[in-house]
Amino acid sequence: MKELILVRHAKSSWEYDVKDADRPLGERGISDAHLISEAIQKDVTGVHAIFSSPANRALHTCMILMRQLNLPMDSLQVEKELYDFSGGAVSAHIKNLDESLEKVMLFGHNNAMTHIANKWGSKYLDNVPTCGVVVLNFPVESWKEISYGTTEKTVFPKHLR
Repeated sequence: MKELILVRHAKSSWEYDVKDADRPLGERGISDAHLISEAIQKDVTGVHAIFSSPANRALHTCMILMRQLNLPMDSLQVEKELYDFSGGAVSAHIKNLDESLEKVMLFGHNNAMTHIANKWGSKYLDNVPTCGVVVLNFPVESWKEISYGTTEKTVFPKHLR
C-alpha cells in the first residue's frame, strides 16, 4: 500500500515586489501552518520521504511543519518539477518515486494539489485551500500503478479556527 500526503503551501504575502517563486508566507500563512501541524500529527508518523517545491512559500510551509512534527530534515528533497500549477509534472514525479517509499509527503501549489486530489482520490474537492492537507491511500505496491485511491482525510485551516 502507498500513502500520499498532499500539502498546499500556506497563505503567501503579496506585500513584496518579488518574483512569484520568491513570495514569502504572510502572517496568516505562518499561523495556519502551525495550526495544521497540530491537526495532522497522527497522520505523519512513519513518513519515508518529504518533497517540496523550491518556491519560498512552499518550502517555508514545509519547514514549519517538519519542525513542528519533529520530522528529520534529511528526509526532505527539494524538487524543481514540483513548482507546477497544472499537476502534470507533480503527477509524473509521484509516479516515478522510489518503490521502497511507502508513505510520502509532498508540498506544492494549486491547481496541482486539487487536480491530483481529484484525479486519484475518492472524494471530489472544489479546491484544496492554502495550507490544506489531503491524505490519499492506494492499494498498490508500485507508485507507477496509481490510478485511483481513497481520500482518507482532508484537513483545512478554516475547519480548525
